[in-house]
Amino acid sequence: MRDDGKSQMDAIVEGCKQRFRPVMMTATVAMLGLVPFLFATGPGSEIQRPLAIVVIGGLITSTLLTLVVVPTLYKKFEEERIEA
Repeated sequence: MRDDGKSQMDAIVEGCKQRFRPVMMTATVAMLGLVPFLFATGPGSEIQRPLAIVVIGGLITSTLLTLVVVPTLYKKFEEERIEA
């Protein structure tokens, strides 16, 4: 987007809008798939529950990183191009 001439802020906002739905859908479906492991009580649940907690925590963390931290770091470190 920056190569197409958009300003830095416009490129960040547009990129976030485009990626929001796919990132949220992927993380939500993966977390919903792990919910049964959180409430399992049968044999093997002592291994499934901690694994599900760690994976769900990782999904939440990676979602926040993708949608908030990466665009913020891009804004901070990407040089503002001078329009000629």
